[in-house]
Amino acid sequence: MTRTPAAPGPLITVLGASGFVGSAVIRALARRPIRLRAVARRPSEPVPGPAGTTVVTADLTDRAALAEAVAGSDAVVHLLLADGGWRAAESEPSAERVNVGVMRDLLDVLRPGTDGAAPPLLVYGGAASQVGTPPREPLDGSEPDHPETAYDRQKLTAEHLLKKATAEGRVRGISLRLPTVFGESAAPGAADRGVVSAMARRALAGETLTMWHDGTVRRDLVHVDDVAAAFTAALDHPDPLVGGHWLIGAGRGDALGDVFRLVARTVSDHTGRPPVPVVCVSPPSHAPVTDFRSVTIDSSPFRAATGWRPRTSLPEGVRRTVAALARHQQESR
Repeated sequence: MTRTPAAPGPLITVLGASGFVGSAVIRALARRPIRLRAVARRPSEPVPGPAGTTVVTADLTDRAALAEAVAGSDAVVHLLLADGGWRAAESEPSAERVNVGVMRDLLDVLRPGTDGAAPPLLVYGGAASQVGTPPREPLDGSEPDHPETAYDRQKLTAEHLLKKATAEGRVRGISLRLPTVFGESAAPGAADRGVVSAMARRALAGETLTMWHDGTVRRDLVHVDDVAAAFTAALDHPDPLVGGHWLIGAGRGDALGDVFRLVARTVSDHTGRPPVPVVCVSPPSHAPVTDFRSVTIDSSPFRAATGWRPRTSLPEGVRRTVAALARHQQESR
């Protein structure tokens, strides 16, 4: 356990603090005069800033460790993700323990403060893909959910548990359904496993970028710093959000063919080499149907409630991602 000097203000605990999104949330919260508790399985160091930070290394699938990790919290940000990401849910039984079991335990161990204090605030990192095959564009969060993968079913189950506990007055729950997040890592070991970084790594290695479709399939891409800002906005403006799920998105619906070509050009600008080719290939048999459906997100309800909006443009985000990955490759040699 590592501490920085104590600070006044509420105690905010981030679960999954060493992950890609979690480390960005920690970096954003460290700028505030609060008490910040960063909890993860991997050891880490406090992020510099006004916050008084406590770093806790724990396996949160252990109920006792979880209870100790969140004890006394005014707010908890739940960003745990099973090893292997969404694909692990299809084949690893342990994924459900992380994706659902930790939420169930967390709702049991969280307790309101003394003197009639409000129930603790719990902000959960859900997924826009919980809806299943998008029934329309853009999505705004009012659509019925028909999840098609084990991961999305598990995320939806955890969200339902959160909403039920909120209705019962045990917590004040908010679910932020995240889009395709990309960007540079905020901490060592917190690599982005998403499509933008995957393509950037291939382009930096001089490899062809391949698509399982004609390139017109769209994704709503949001830089990780903007996603972190969405969590801080939810913490700042909880009242209109409590009890609901809220979609986070840029609202652009970027065609992946254009995105991959932008990555190739950006890597070319960085290295001085010609852009690598971008080509279409046959999809693997295991590819889920949702990989071939476009997603654009209308996050205006969340924006109206909090004032949040994404600030990092796609070209700027890709440039920063490529520069960080190239720097990491150079340092690794």
